[in-house]
Amino acid sequence: MDVYPLPPLLHNRPEQIAAAVDAAVEELAGRYDGVAIAYADCGTYGALDEVCARRGLQRLPGLHCYDLYAGPERLRELFEEQPGTYLLTDFLVRSFERSVLQELGLDRHPELRDAYFAHYTRIVWLASNPDEDLRRRADTAAKALCLPIVMVDVLHDRLESALSNILGAPTT
Repeated sequence: MDVYPLPPLLHNRPEQIAAAVDAAVEELAGRYDGVAIAYADCGTYGALDEVCARRGLQRLPGLHCYDLYAGPERLRELFEEQPGTYLLTDFLVRSFERSVLQELGLDRHPELRDAYFAHYTRIVWLASNPDEDLRRRADTAAKALCLPIVMVDVLHDRLESALSNILGAPTT
């Protein structure tokens, strides 16, 4: 199995995900017996499903990757408990400066923080591999947004199971 990653910053421009996936699949056509899409819907509002249906491919289930880490039921609980919840994964904690601060222009215009995050009341870090470096980075992200942070331990089992399902591999 080979993995062909697309730019992670596409998540900041979800309207571009379906076209990028379609182009990657086209580029890989004929080189493999099968192709699977390791994206959930990720804000494409069904556009990725249209690409998958047209090409006869499967994607990861769920509205977004958070479903694969915490599960949709747990996310629903988190949002019902506190609707103003902003989610981070380990990847987002690691790349926070680039994927959030720089992409939103907060590194150049910190006054925009309130415009973007005024209705958020906390950060929930869906931590799958927490270590001291990630804890420090998560705290730095929370301070940058002036929000309290809660760490929720999650496992890779949902992601591993979903990947096995779309690849047709047995789960262990």
